Amino acid sequence: MRRRHKHLIFVICTLFSIGYISFRILSGNDQTEWTDEVENSPKKITEASEYYEDVNFIKEHRPRFETPGNDRQKRISSLLEKYSIDWRSPIQENIWHVAEKWVSARKLYPESSPLISSVLRYLSSAPIVKADFGYGGTQLKITLLLEGGQLAVFKPRWYPRDFLVTGEPYAGRDRHNAEVAAFHLNRLLNFSRVPIVVGRTIDLRNEIKSVATPRLINTFFTREGNLCFYGKCLYCKGPDDGVCAQGDKLEGVVILWLPKKLTLEKWKHPWRRSYKEGRRMRWETDDSYCRTFVKNTSPYDKPPRLLDIMDTCILDFLVGNADRHRYETFKNINNSMLIILDNGKSFGNPFEDELSILAPFTQCCLLRRSTYERLQMLTDGVLSEVLKTVMELEPLAPVLTQPHLLALDRRLKVVMDKAHWCMKQYGEMNILVDE
Repeated sequence: MRRRHKHLIFVICTLFSIGYISFRILSGNDQTEWTDEVENSPKKITEASEYYEDVNFIKEHRPRFETPGNDRQKRISSLLEKYSIDWRSPIQENIWHVAEKWVSARKLYPESSPLISSVLRYLSSAPIVKADFGYGGTQLKITLLLEGGQLAVFKPRWYPRDFLVTGEPYAGRDRHNAEVAAFHLNRLLNFSRVPIVVGRTIDLRNEIKSVATPRLINTFFTREGNLCFYGKCLYCKGPDDGVCAQGDKLEGVVILWLPKKLTLEKWKHPWRRSYKEGRRMRWETDDSYCRTFVKNTSPYDKPPRLLDIMDTCILDFLVGNADRHRYETFKNINNSMLIILDNGKSFGNPFEDELSILAPFTQCCLLRRSTYERLQMLTDGVLSEVLKTVMELEPLAPVLTQPHLLALDRRLKVVMDKAHWCMKQYGEMNILVDE
């Protein structure tokens, strides 16, 4: 009996051993692979948890419009309905007075009004009564007095649309079309802080020279049958620095002058560049610059100035403007907006994204909730499509080449990624500011 029992145990053990060996052979895993799998499993578990954490974060902060009934095309239609320009709009009587009344401490014009079309149309065609030197600065421009007593600034065309500006991020002359694109982009962002601007081709001989001041006339000359001038500015030294029309026709933009009664106050931008080779500013070497210095310095220690800086750096990054070394506000007006002037150094190179322009936002991790939500609304290629459509009948159309439009969408994704990183690091309540 005992012998049978031992024999039964031996058979069972033998069958178990054969089964186990067969399983290991059929499974194709040797001891080394099994050991590696065990050793690597904690890492895989960690990566998986991080993956699901990121997915949950993205779901939590997914734009509100990404729901059934609120698709991409509806966003596009909504934005076009609000921001499209009617170039057949009748020119209203006293339209300059209307534009002047729009200006307030926080906005230069309403978010949406049919009269914006009227202002743009008249600005593109109003008779020029007088022309003189520009108001200073490094770039060539002309000050215009338009019919009805309205002052404006004319900036001429230097480059064709597809010209590629290389070198430093602030290199090259002003791009006139950039002023137009920045104006309409600022409207899509609901900032209303870029002065009204429109494209215009002028007859340099009959519209400018015929009404120019003697000092401006003295800078006119002819080159290869084309009428040219060099005006007066920091870099305007003589004919070598002049701009020439094609015959007598010169393309450019006209920017509406702000009301005379308002005085502008100039400020050094806290994230300005040194513009000197080998010299770096503090913000370029100190990631705590915003927290330890800017936020403790007036006027950035209380709203709305620092939030305006955030808005402006995002617009500048989208358009590629790395030349914001100073800015202006209305003097003696409480809570004045940061007025986004001089956007001509934008849209120079659509194939490069100058991340240093975003330094104010990436170092402060601070943003208006309204700005964040508007940026969300413009994702998925909505930004480029709406901006292109809004500008398709502009006198300078096409205002931007396709590479520049695609660059806007690409850079917007960078901004959103930075915003989500900030929220993940510090929490949404500490990043987004309600006003």
